[in-house]
Amino acid sequence: MYWQSGSGGDSLLIREFINVSLTNYKRVINKIKILFTIPNFDTAGSGKAMLKLAQRLNPDVFEPHICSGRDKGDFIQTVKDSGIPFYIFQFQHSFGNKFNGLRLSWQKRKFFKQFDLVHSFNYIDDYSEALSARLAGTKWIFVKKNMGWGGNSWKVRSRLAHGIIAQNTDMMKQFYPGNKKVRLIPRGVDTTEFKPRPPAEKLLQEFGLTPKNKIVLAVANLVSVKGIEVLIDAFAANSEKLPESVLMIVGDNRGEYGDQLIANANAKGLNNRIIFTGKRKDIRDFQSIANCFVLPTLNKGRQEGSPVALLEALASGTPSLASNVSGIRDQLTDITDQLFEAGNSDELAEKLNWFLTMTEDEREAIITKQLEVLNQRYTLEHEVALHEAFYLKVIGRK
Repeated sequence: MYWQSGSGGDSLLIREFINVSLTNYKRVINKIKILFTIPNFDTAGSGKAMLKLAQRLNPDVFEPHICSGRDKGDFIQTVKDSGIPFYIFQFQHSFGNKFNGLRLSWQKRKFFKQFDLVHSFNYIDDYSEALSARLAGTKWIFVKKNMGWGGNSWKVRSRLAHGIIAQNTDMMKQFYPGNKKVRLIPRGVDTTEFKPRPPAEKLLQEFGLTPKNKIVLAVANLVSVKGIEVLIDAFAANSEKLPESVLMIVGDNRGEYGDQLIANANAKGLNNRIIFTGKRKDIRDFQSIANCFVLPTLNKGRQEGSPVALLEALASGTPSLASNVSGIRDQLTDITDQLFEAGNSDELAEKLNWFLTMTEDEREAIITKQLEVLNQRYTLEHEVALHEAFYLKVIGRK
């Protein structure tokens, strides 16, 4: 482009234009290209967290891309519609045959060469992705989601990683004591999506409930480690004292564990007061009608990393109780009277009775404290800021 200047003022304008253009050009070419990888979008939880993080990165510094191992899942269309560059690429493979595994890693390195950094949301005990990225000369980090792991491949992937994100303090102590590659970054919740709101009247009508009902809410992927049977036992212990109480269990109840829970509720004669809703998307509405939220995770197996369901309850202004296990005790560290011993239905029954019979002033005090804890440590903005700082450190720009 050519400019002809006839005055000093024009020259200044042109110089300013060139300087601004050069600044913007440098900003563009220096953007950090981050590839977020996930095996699939079959369950939206991890995929939703990944997308929210990618969408909120500083666009002047980071250029996010997303890759899934397959083109399936209820949430995948949302990802495609986000405007973020999206790829279908099988980035992991077996090392059953070592030679073939190495050959595939060498071939797949070409895909990873496009990026400055790969952030893996692949929770499988696998190191093929990490090796491909290493062979490409691309930085590779991953997030550890829970307190369990399978074989020894996780040790290899941890050695190959340029950085590791731990979601709770127990995770750092148990798996990575003294490891300088590890950064503590707990999950955050979107406080524009989850916040105190009036009760959803349509939801009350759907389930034949009224404002007089005392609603206990659980939202979980219904697997045995979640300890829902402990909650059912605790609820049953209070059923006669609190005849208007109702337990709502939100989550996919298809499968053996779900069948066991339903049979348990029926055996106690509480099938009309324990409602299994199945999988739902309107979690905010359920939080709005709940008097109490409970997360009764057991102290075994994979436990929790940084459970987002509890954060959503705290942000929604729902008084919350949860078992004293890894991940949960981080989130409730300043409100420990809302913790109970994992698996102890008697203690949970006592705390349920307390929560469902408290005065309005007591309830408001609990909500205020919960929101204070959440806003200090567990907002989505806080999570994004911690990720951005970690990316810059791994890349070597900070």
